[in-house]
Amino acid sequence: MRIAIITESFLPQANGVTTSVCRILDVLAASGHQACVIAPDPAPGGYAGFPVHPVRSVPVRQFSVGLPSWQIESTLASFDPDVVHVASPFVLGARGLTAARNLGIPSVAIYQTDMAAYVQQHSGAAGPAAARLTWQYLRWVHGLADLTLAPSRAALADLEREGIPRTGLWGRGVDTALFHPRWREDAAARALRRRLAPNGEVVVGYVGRLAPEKEVERLAVAARIPGVVIAVTGDGPSLPALRDALPGAVFLGRRDGDDLARAYAACDVFVHTGTHETFGQTLQEAAAMGLPVIAPAAGGPLDLVDHGRTGLLFDPSDAQDLLRCLRRLTVAPDAWAQRALLGEAGRAAVAERGWPALVGHLLTRYADLLATRGRVGAGGGSAVSGSAA
Repeated sequence: MRIAIITESFLPQANGVTTSVCRILDVLAASGHQACVIAPDPAPGGYAGFPVHPVRSVPVRQFSVGLPSWQIESTLASFDPDVVHVASPFVLGARGLTAARNLGIPSVAIYQTDMAAYVQQHSGAAGPAAARLTWQYLRWVHGLADLTLAPSRAALADLEREGIPRTGLWGRGVDTALFHPRWREDAAARALRRRLAPNGEVVVGYVGRLAPEKEVERLAVAARIPGVVIAVTGDGPSLPALRDALPGAVFLGRRDGDDLARAYAACDVFVHTGTHETFGQTLQEAAAMGLPVIAPAAGGPLDLVDHGRTGLLFDPSDAQDLLRCLRRLTVAPDAWAQRALLGEAGRAAVAERGWPALVGHLLTRYADLLATRGRVGAGGGSAVSGSAA
Protein backbone atom coordinates (compact mmCIF):
# COMPACT_ATOMS: atom_id res chain seq x y z
CA MET A 1 0.00 0.00 0.00
CA ARG A 2 1.14 3.57 -0.70
CA ILE A 3 0.56 5.93 2.21
CA ALA A 4 1.21 9.67 2.36
CA ILE A 5 1.55 10.97 5.92
CA ILE A 6 0.98 14.66 6.57
CA THR A 7 1.92 15.63 10.10
CA GLU A 8 1.74 18.84 12.10
CA SER A 9 4.90 17.78 13.95
CA PHE A 10 7.98 15.80 13.03
CA LEU A 11 11.63 15.44 13.85
CA PRO A 12 13.58 17.16 15.32
CA GLN A 13 10.57 18.11 17.49
CA ALA A 14 9.89 15.52 20.18
CA ASN A 15 6.28 15.00 21.23
CA GLY A 16 3.51 12.44 21.03
CA VAL A 17 2.56 13.26 17.43
CA THR A 18 6.17 12.89 16.24
CA THR A 19 6.62 9.62 18.13
CA SER A 20 3.44 8.11 16.70
CA VAL A 21 4.34 9.07 13.14
CA CYS A 22 7.87 7.66 13.47
CA ARG A 23 6.67 4.35 14.89
CA ILE A 24 4.07 4.01 12.11
CA LEU A 25 6.78 4.62 9.53
CA ASP A 26 9.06 2.05 11.19
CA VAL A 27 6.38 -0.63 10.88
CA LEU A 28 5.43 0.36 7.33
CA ALA A 29 9.08 0.07 6.29
CA ALA A 30 9.44 -3.35 7.93
CA SER A 31 6.22 -4.52 6.24
CA GLY A 32 7.21 -3.51 2.71
CA HIS A 33 4.76 -0.66 2.25
CA GLN A 34 5.64 2.61 0.53
CA ALA A 35 5.25 5.97 2.20
CA CYS A 36 6.19 9.62 2.07
CA VAL A 37 6.00 12.32 4.74
CA ILE A 38 5.00 15.98 4.48
CA ALA A 39 6.05 17.91 7.58
CA PRO A 40 7.02 21.40 8.80
CA ASP A 41 10.60 22.43 8.33
CA PRO A 42 13.18 21.95 9.66
CA ALA A 43 12.89 18.22 9.00
CA PRO A 44 15.27 15.46 7.92
CA GLY A 45 15.36 14.58 4.23
CA GLY A 46 14.16 11.07 4.95
CA TYR A 47 13.11 8.63 7.62
CA ALA A 48 13.11 4.80 7.61
CA GLY A 49 13.99 4.90 3.92
CA PHE A 50 10.99 7.10 3.06
CA PRO A 51 11.29 10.64 1.63
CA VAL A 52 10.34 13.57 3.83
CA HIS A 53 9.07 16.73 2.12
CA PRO A 54 9.42 19.79 4.37
CA VAL A 55 7.17 22.82 3.97
CA ARG A 56 7.73 26.34 5.26
CA SER A 57 6.89 26.87 8.92
CA VAL A 58 6.74 29.63 11.50
CA PRO A 59 7.60 29.24 15.20
CA VAL A 60 4.65 29.42 17.60
CA ARG A 61 5.24 28.75 21.32
CA GLN A 62 8.29 26.55 20.62
CA PHE A 63 6.44 24.63 17.87
CA SER A 64 7.14 24.77 14.14
CA VAL A 65 3.75 25.35 12.54
CA GLY A 66 3.68 24.32 8.89
CA LEU A 67 2.09 26.80 6.51
CA PRO A 68 -0.57 25.82 3.96
CA SER A 69 1.03 25.41 0.55
CA TRP A 70 0.14 24.24 -2.98
CA GLN A 71 3.31 22.15 -2.65
CA ILE A 72 1.23 19.65 -0.68
CA GLU A 73 -1.13 18.99 -3.57
CA SER A 74 1.69 18.61 -6.10
CA THR A 75 3.56 16.24 -3.76
CA LEU A 76 0.46 14.08 -3.29
CA ALA A 77 -0.25 14.05 -7.02
CA SER A 78 3.31 12.97 -7.74
CA PHE A 79 3.37 10.24 -5.10
CA ASP A 80 -0.13 8.97 -5.98
CA PRO A 81 -0.94 7.38 -2.61
CA ASP A 82 -3.72 4.94 -1.86
CA VAL A 83 -4.56 6.88 1.28
CA VAL A 84 -3.57 10.13 2.96
CA HIS A 85 -2.94 9.85 6.71
CA VAL A 86 -3.10 13.22 8.50
CA ALA A 87 -1.65 13.33 12.02
CA SER A 88 -3.32 15.77 14.42
CA PRO A 89 -4.62 18.10 11.66
CA PHE A 90 -4.89 21.79 12.40
CA VAL A 91 -3.10 24.07 9.90
CA LEU A 92 -0.85 21.99 7.65
CA GLY A 93 -3.19 19.04 8.07
CA ALA A 94 -6.22 21.09 7.03
CA ARG A 95 -4.48 21.95 3.78
CA GLY A 96 -3.53 18.30 3.36
CA LEU A 97 -7.10 17.13 3.77
CA THR A 98 -8.28 19.72 1.27
CA ALA A 99 -5.64 18.55 -1.20
CA ALA A 100 -6.63 14.91 -0.72
CA ARG A 101 -10.26 15.76 -1.37
CA ASN A 102 -9.38 17.77 -4.47
CA LEU A 103 -7.40 14.81 -5.80
CA GLY A 104 -10.02 12.23 -4.90
CA ILE A 105 -7.70 10.38 -2.50
CA PRO A 106 -9.23 8.77 0.62
CA SER A 107 -8.08 10.42 3.84
CA VAL A 108 -7.80 9.42 7.49
CA ALA A 109 -7.39 12.09 10.17
CA ILE A 110 -5.85 11.14 13.51
CA TYR A 111 -7.25 13.16 16.40
CA GLN A 112 -4.44 13.35 18.91
CA THR A 113 -4.29 16.77 20.55
CA ASP A 114 -7.11 18.44 22.49
CA MET A 115 -6.57 21.77 20.76
CA ALA A 116 -9.73 23.31 22.20
CA ALA A 117 -8.52 22.71 25.76
CA TYR A 118 -5.03 23.94 24.81
CA VAL A 119 -6.40 27.16 23.30
CA GLN A 120 -8.70 27.72 26.28
CA GLN A 121 -5.85 27.31 28.74
CA HIS A 122 -3.74 29.87 26.90
CA SER A 123 -6.49 32.45 26.25
CA GLY A 124 -7.15 33.85 29.71
CA ALA A 125 -10.63 35.28 30.25
CA ALA A 126 -11.47 34.66 26.59
CA GLY A 127 -10.75 30.95 27.03
CA PRO A 128 -14.31 29.52 26.82
CA ALA A 129 -15.14 31.55 23.71
CA ALA A 130 -11.80 30.62 22.15
CA ALA A 131 -12.49 26.94 22.83
CA ARG A 132 -15.90 27.16 21.12
CA LEU A 133 -14.32 28.78 18.07
CA THR A 134 -11.63 26.11 18.03
CA TRP A 135 -14.21 23.33 17.99
CA GLN A 136 -16.05 25.13 15.19
CA TYR A 137 -12.82 25.15 13.18
CA LEU A 138 -12.10 21.49 14.02
CA ARG A 139 -15.56 20.50 12.79
CA TRP A 140 -14.65 22.00 9.43
CA VAL A 141 -11.17 20.41 9.38
CA HIS A 142 -12.31 16.92 10.32
CA GLY A 143 -15.33 17.23 8.08
CA LEU A 144 -12.86 17.12 5.18
CA ALA A 145 -11.64 13.67 6.21
CA ASP A 146 -13.26 10.41 5.17
CA LEU A 147 -12.55 9.02 8.63
CA THR A 148 -11.36 10.51 11.93
CA LEU A 149 -9.79 8.14 14.45
CA ALA A 150 -9.66 8.99 18.16
CA PRO A 151 -7.20 7.34 20.57
CA SER A 152 -9.56 6.75 23.50
CA ARG A 153 -13.21 6.42 24.37
CA ALA A 154 -13.15 9.79 26.13
CA ALA A 155 -11.70 11.50 23.05
CA LEU A 156 -14.19 9.72 20.80
CA ALA A 157 -17.04 10.95 23.01
CA ASP A 158 -15.69 14.51 22.74
CA LEU A 159 -15.67 14.29 18.95
CA GLU A 160 -19.20 12.90 18.83
CA ARG A 161 -20.44 15.55 21.27
CA GLU A 162 -18.97 18.28 19.08
CA GLY A 163 -20.54 16.93 15.89
CA ILE A 164 -17.41 15.55 14.21
CA PRO A 165 -18.65 13.09 11.52
CA ARG A 166 -17.36 9.65 10.53
CA THR A 167 -15.38 8.75 13.64
CA GLY A 168 -13.78 5.59 14.96
CA LEU A 169 -11.41 4.33 17.63
CA TRP A 170 -7.71 3.61 17.14
CA GLY A 171 -5.34 3.51 20.11
CA ARG A 172 -1.58 3.97 20.23
CA GLY A 173 1.19 1.42 20.34
CA VAL A 174 4.11 1.20 22.70
CA ASP A 175 7.67 0.10 21.99
CA THR A 176 7.75 -2.95 24.25
CA ALA A 177 11.26 -3.82 23.07
CA LEU A 178 12.71 -0.48 24.21
CA PHE A 179 10.58 -0.01 27.31
CA HIS A 180 11.30 -3.12 29.36
CA PRO A 181 12.08 -3.89 33.04
CA ARG A 182 15.55 -5.18 32.10
CA TRP A 183 16.75 -1.58 32.11
CA ARG A 184 16.74 -1.69 35.91
CA GLU A 185 19.91 -3.78 35.68
CA ASP A 186 21.62 -1.38 33.29
CA ALA A 187 24.75 0.18 34.81
CA ALA A 188 23.89 3.73 33.72
CA ALA A 189 20.30 3.38 34.98
CA ARG A 190 21.56 2.13 38.34
CA ALA A 191 23.99 5.05 38.54
CA LEU A 192 21.15 7.48 37.83
CA ARG A 193 19.09 5.78 40.50
CA ARG A 194 21.91 6.23 43.05
CA ARG A 195 22.14 9.91 42.13
CA LEU A 196 18.40 10.44 42.57
CA ALA A 197 18.02 8.35 45.74
CA PRO A 198 21.39 8.14 47.52
CA ASN A 199 19.70 7.15 50.77
CA GLY A 200 17.15 4.73 49.35
CA GLU A 201 14.39 7.27 48.78
CA VAL A 202 11.29 6.38 46.76
CA VAL A 203 11.55 8.07 43.36
CA VAL A 204 8.32 9.48 41.91
CA GLY A 205 8.77 10.27 38.24
CA TYR A 206 7.14 12.27 35.48
CA VAL A 207 8.01 12.14 31.78
CA GLY A 208 6.67 14.52 29.17
CA ARG A 209 6.54 18.02 27.82
CA LEU A 210 6.76 20.75 30.44
CA ALA A 211 3.89 23.05 29.49
CA PRO A 212 0.88 24.54 31.34
CA GLU A 213 -1.57 22.01 29.91
CA LYS A 214 0.46 19.15 31.41
CA GLU A 215 -0.24 20.40 34.98
CA VAL A 216 3.08 19.04 36.28
CA GLU A 217 2.84 21.35 39.29
CA ARG A 218 0.41 18.80 40.76
CA LEU A 219 3.51 16.81 41.76
CA ALA A 220 4.20 19.35 44.51
CA VAL A 221 2.08 17.25 46.87
CA ALA A 222 4.70 14.48 46.69
CA ALA A 223 7.13 16.76 48.53
CA ARG A 224 4.92 16.41 51.64
CA ILE A 225 5.80 12.73 51.91
CA PRO A 226 9.00 11.94 53.82
CA GLY A 227 11.54 9.90 51.89
CA VAL A 228 10.18 10.76 48.44
CA VAL A 229 12.19 12.32 45.59
CA ILE A 230 10.57 13.84 42.50
CA ALA A 231 12.30 13.25 39.14
CA VAL A 232 11.05 15.20 36.11
CA THR A 233 12.13 14.19 32.60
CA GLY A 234 11.33 16.57 29.75
CA ASP A 235 11.63 20.14 28.61
CA GLY A 236 9.32 22.97 27.63
CA PRO A 237 8.17 26.51 28.39
CA SER A 238 7.05 25.71 31.95
CA LEU A 239 10.51 24.64 33.12
CA PRO A 240 11.37 27.89 35.00
CA ALA A 241 7.99 27.96 36.75
CA LEU A 242 8.25 24.29 37.66
CA ARG A 243 11.68 24.79 39.21
CA ASP A 244 9.96 27.23 41.57
CA ALA A 245 6.87 25.05 42.12
CA LEU A 246 8.93 21.89 42.75
CA PRO A 247 12.01 23.19 44.57
CA GLY A 248 13.26 19.77 45.69
CA ALA A 249 12.72 18.02 42.35
CA VAL A 250 15.49 16.79 40.08
CA PHE A 251 15.07 17.92 36.47
CA LEU A 252 16.68 15.49 34.05
CA GLY A 253 15.96 17.39 30.83
CA ARG A 254 14.79 15.91 27.57
CA ARG A 255 15.76 12.27 27.00
CA ASP A 256 15.19 9.95 24.07
CA GLY A 257 15.72 6.30 23.25
CA ASP A 258 17.87 4.34 25.68
CA ASP A 259 18.39 7.37 27.94
CA LEU A 260 14.63 7.79 28.26
CA ALA A 261 14.26 4.12 29.21
CA ARG A 262 16.97 4.62 31.85
CA ALA A 263 15.04 7.58 33.30
CA TYR A 264 11.95 5.40 33.69
CA ALA A 265 14.04 2.58 35.17
CA ALA A 266 15.40 4.87 37.89
CA CYS A 267 11.86 5.52 39.19
CA ASP A 268 9.65 3.57 41.60
CA VAL A 269 6.31 5.20 40.75
CA PHE A 270 5.19 7.04 37.63
CA VAL A 271 2.68 9.91 37.78
CA HIS A 272 0.83 11.34 34.80
CA THR A 273 -0.58 14.76 35.73
CA GLY A 274 -2.50 16.29 32.79
CA THR A 275 -6.29 16.21 32.72
CA HIS A 276 -6.74 17.06 29.01
CA GLU A 277 -4.91 14.11 27.46
CA THR A 278 -6.60 12.35 24.57
CA PHE A 279 -4.50 9.28 25.34
CA GLY A 280 -1.46 9.24 27.66
CA GLN A 281 1.44 7.60 25.84
CA THR A 282 3.88 7.90 28.73
CA LEU A 283 1.51 5.81 30.86
CA GLN A 284 1.97 2.95 28.41
CA GLU A 285 5.74 3.40 28.36
CA ALA A 286 5.93 3.40 32.16
CA ALA A 287 3.67 0.33 32.35
CA ALA A 288 5.85 -1.49 29.81
CA MET A 289 8.80 -0.76 32.13
CA GLY A 290 6.88 -2.51 34.94
CA LEU A 291 6.26 0.71 36.86
CA PRO A 292 3.08 1.29 38.86
CA VAL A 293 1.28 4.31 37.42
CA ILE A 294 -0.94 7.03 38.85
CA ALA A 295 -3.08 9.21 36.58
CA PRO A 296 -6.11 11.51 36.74
CA ALA A 297 -9.50 9.90 36.27
CA ALA A 298 -10.11 11.96 33.14
CA GLY A 299 -9.59 11.66 29.40
CA GLY A 300 -7.35 9.05 27.83
CA PRO A 301 -6.01 7.54 31.07
CA LEU A 302 -9.46 6.10 31.75
CA ASP A 303 -8.80 3.60 28.94
CA LEU A 304 -5.26 2.83 30.09
CA VAL A 305 -5.50 2.44 33.86
CA ASP A 306 -7.69 -0.12 35.59
CA HIS A 307 -7.90 1.43 39.06
CA GLY A 308 -6.53 -0.86 41.72
CA ARG A 309 -5.34 -3.49 39.23
CA THR A 310 -2.92 -1.90 36.73
CA GLY A 311 -2.51 1.45 38.48
CA LEU A 312 -4.34 4.12 40.44
CA LEU A 313 -6.66 6.89 39.25
CA PHE A 314 -7.03 10.06 41.28
CA ASP A 315 -9.88 12.57 41.28
CA PRO A 316 -8.38 15.71 39.71
CA SER A 317 -11.00 17.88 41.43
CA ASP A 318 -9.84 16.69 44.87
CA ALA A 319 -6.48 18.23 45.73
CA GLN A 320 -5.85 15.54 48.34
CA ASP A 321 -6.63 12.48 46.25
CA LEU A 322 -3.31 12.45 44.39
CA LEU A 323 -1.56 12.70 47.75
CA ARG A 324 -3.54 9.70 49.04
CA CYS A 325 -2.58 7.67 45.97
CA LEU A 326 1.07 8.61 46.37
CA ARG A 327 1.09 7.69 50.05
CA ARG A 328 -0.45 4.32 49.20
CA LEU A 329 2.49 3.50 46.89
CA THR A 330 5.33 5.14 48.83
CA VAL A 331 4.91 4.99 52.62
CA ALA A 332 2.04 2.57 53.30
CA PRO A 333 3.18 -0.61 55.12
CA ASP A 334 2.59 -2.70 52.00
CA ALA A 335 3.71 -0.02 49.50
CA TRP A 336 6.50 -2.15 48.00
CA ALA A 337 4.16 -5.11 47.45
CA GLN A 338 1.49 -2.89 45.92
CA ARG A 339 4.02 -1.36 43.54
CA ALA A 340 5.14 -4.82 42.45
CA LEU A 341 1.58 -6.07 41.86
CA LEU A 342 0.43 -2.99 39.95
CA GLY A 343 3.62 -2.90 37.90
CA GLU A 344 3.33 -6.55 36.90
CA ALA A 345 -0.35 -6.23 35.96
CA GLY A 346 0.30 -3.00 34.05
CA ARG A 347 3.08 -4.57 32.02
CA ALA A 348 0.87 -7.55 31.16
CA ALA A 349 -1.88 -5.18 30.03
CA VAL A 350 0.33 -3.40 27.48
CA ALA A 351 2.09 -6.55 26.23
CA GLU A 352 -0.24 -6.80 23.22
CA ARG A 353 -0.10 -3.09 22.38
CA GLY A 354 3.15 -3.14 20.44
CA TRP A 355 3.34 -0.87 17.39
CA PRO A 356 3.23 -3.73 14.83
CA ALA A 357 -0.18 -4.80 16.14
CA LEU A 358 -1.51 -1.23 16.28
CA VAL A 359 -0.29 -0.39 12.79
CA GLY A 360 -1.89 -3.64 11.61
CA HIS A 361 -5.21 -2.33 12.95
CA LEU A 362 -4.59 0.97 11.18
CA LEU A 363 -3.89 -0.78 7.86
CA THR A 364 -7.20 -2.61 8.27
CA ARG A 365 -8.91 0.75 8.68
CA TYR A 366 -7.23 1.96 5.49
CA ALA A 367 -8.33 -1.17 3.60
CA ASP A 368 -11.93 -0.80 4.78
CA LEU A 369 -11.95 2.83 3.68
CA LEU A 370 -10.48 1.97 0.27
CA ALA A 371 -13.16 -0.69 -0.20
CA THR A 372 -15.97 1.76 0.56
CA ARG A 373 -14.42 4.39 -1.71
CA GLY A 374 -13.99 2.00 -4.64
CA ARG A 375 -10.20 2.12 -4.61
CA VAL A 376 -8.05 -1.01 -4.50
CA GLY A 377 -4.74 -0.61 -2.67
CA ALA A 378 -2.09 -2.92 -4.08
CA GLY A 379 0.66 -3.67 -1.58
CA GLY A 380 3.18 -1.22 -2.97
CA GLY A 381 1.17 -0.42 -6.13
CA SER A 382 -1.03 2.45 -7.21
CA ALA A 383 -4.69 2.66 -6.36
CA VAL A 384 -7.60 2.69 -8.75
CA SER A 385 -9.13 6.15 -8.73
CA GLY A 386 -12.51 6.48 -7.10
CA SER A 387 -15.03 9.22 -6.44
CA ALA A 388 -14.47 11.90 -3.82
CA ALA A 389 -16.43 11.79 -0.60
